[in-house]
Amino acid sequence: MAPNDEFIREVDEEYRRDQVAQIWKRYNGVIIGAAILVVAAVGGWRYWEHYQETRSQADALRYEDALRLSRDDKGKDAESALESLAKEGDSGYGLLARFRLAAELGRQNAENGASAYDALAKDGKLSALWQDLARLRAAWLRIDTADPAKIRPDLERLAVPENPWRHSARELLGLSGLKAGDMDYAGRWFDQIAADRETPSALKQRLAVYTALVAGGPVAVTQ
Repeated sequence: MAPNDEFIREVDEEYRRDQVAQIWKRYNGVIIGAAILVVAAVGGWRYWEHYQETRSQADALRYEDALRLSRDDKGKDAESALESLAKEGDSGYGLLARFRLAAELGRQNAENGASAYDALAKDGKLSALWQDLARLRAAWLRIDTADPAKIRPDLERLAVPENPWRHSARELLGLSGLKAGDMDYAGRWFDQIAADRETPSALKQRLAVYTALVAGGPVAVTQ
């Protein structure tokens, strides 16, 4: 390296050190304050993550306890546990508890369960995906008792190709046709199930029974 180049480099480094010293002398309080804020923010974020994880784990245990009560045929105790978690749960388990509570209510009384699902379907805080699932579950509970004309509009909106719940919606629509003795209506939905490449295998197996029922035509009931 030439002497001039070495001299220039040393001068340049000295100049930079002087600049840094001046900046530090003038703004050291601001720099230290900013550093403290960064450390505090990172620490706060870590604490929040830990808090959320702890709450989620606690909610998971409460949810599992409620499911155990349900499996042990302690329906009322299960409902109470789910109601509590649905009101107090901060994690996704609070939402799961609301859906499970509606299912528990449906085991005792189909319309009560369906009404609980209706409330979920109307909850604007939920995403469209969860609202649609609630509508589907309500229709499942009403399929045996409701006028088909009352449950079909929601199901037909769910049965479109891009909806993730379309398979179950089409099955319910087909079943509503069978129950009403409208084989043309039932067959139309069963045909859509058959044509969909993404139809689940279990539904395809049930489809064989449904199409046989459609082919057999309405069953005459004699007194």
